[in-house]
Amino acid sequence: MDDPELEAIRQRRMQELMAKRGVGAGGNSQNHEQQQAQEEQKREAEERRQMMLAQIVSSQARERLARIALVKPEKARGVEDVILRSAQYGQITEKVVLQVSEERLIQLLEQINEQTQKTTKVTIQRRRSVFDDD
Repeated sequence: MDDPELEAIRQRRMQELMAKRGVGAGGNSQNHEQQQAQEEQKREAEERRQMMLAQIVSSQARERLARIALVKPEKARGVEDVILRSAQYGQITEKVVLQVSEERLIQLLEQINEQTQKTTKVTIQRRRSVFDDD
């Protein structure tokens, strides 16, 4: 019942779909290698980041950042970014060998909270019924 032409068309279509997804004969291993290389680069970058933070931030401040990261990872990442940028531009001038103390970290957190604080406004509109007298 199967037509050889129809089978050939199906095979070509499957090959096209596989090629688009990058799952060809050699494409799969190459894609996997690229993915591994990207993951390795991300790990190295994160490792360098943590080493720089370890040099800049005091142990108490690191502990506080770790606790914040458990609850709000995006906020902790933002604070780390601010600290790293400040250190790069020489804006951190703490007394203890250029380390960010816990008090300074709390100040940074308060500043970030003020900048990102959402204000909500509630307005209540009452329905007026037909029997209300105005």
